[in-house]
Amino acid sequence: MGAGVGVERDGALATITLNNPDKRNAMTRGMWGELQAAFVAIQADTVVRCVLVRGAGSHFCAGGDISEYPGFRFDEEALRHFHEEQVWGALSAMLACDVPLLAQIDGACMGAGVEIASTCDLRLASDTATFGAPIARLGFPMAPREAALVAGAVGDSTARAMLLAAQVFSSAHMAQQGFLTQVLPNTELADAALALAQQVAALAPQAARLNKQTLRALQQGQQPLAPFAYAASAEHREGIGAFLAKRNPVFPSAF
Repeated sequence: MGAGVGVERDGALATITLNNPDKRNAMTRGMWGELQAAFVAIQADTVVRCVLVRGAGSHFCAGGDISEYPGFRFDEEALRHFHEEQVWGALSAMLACDVPLLAQIDGACMGAGVEIASTCDLRLASDTATFGAPIARLGFPMAPREAALVAGAVGDSTARAMLLAAQVFSSAHMAQQGFLTQVLPNTELADAALALAQQVAALAPQAARLNKQTLRALQQGQQPLAPFAYAASAEHREGIGAFLAKRNPVFPSAF
């Protein structure tokens, strides 16, 4: 079976698996396209309430599939198309997704892996995971929009160390920088990530989408549009009514 991006749905939870295990789940050009298509579909799906993003086997994503690089990287227009259309097409679809995204990070999280993780809202990692973008060893810089995404997520000083010194960091360091939500033993990571994803999926889906839209607007220096338009919504009424009735809320799937 070739490299690809797996998509599984279990009720309100969708799982995205980066699958190229022979290359530590390095991203091929085809995988970028599949990743974009997956998130365009999830954004339009009113049932999904949380997305778990993980790598197949014992790694998250070791970067790009370098075996493909000689075929396009030495031509400026082809290189621009790769980064601006293929890579950014996928990353921007993840950033535009209003469903909460949870990254389950084990093993190598390098280059493209750091970029993909940077689009996620919550990030759990094993205590043996490693993070970096040592592309200076390959003779090229990070594309501008990808660099802005990474620097915003990992912090300026860590981004500079990754890109300028090809430094690789531990989970402990990345947690200190605020990049990781939680660090766990690798034997506990999968169960903890699934439990957190299920917890998120059980919460109010409209509120989650509105929170993501608000945070996105604020990051862009904008004010959210109609921030109180949810006032009469069924989800709002159910949440308050359930609390007052001392029962668990039952939130609708569609809104």
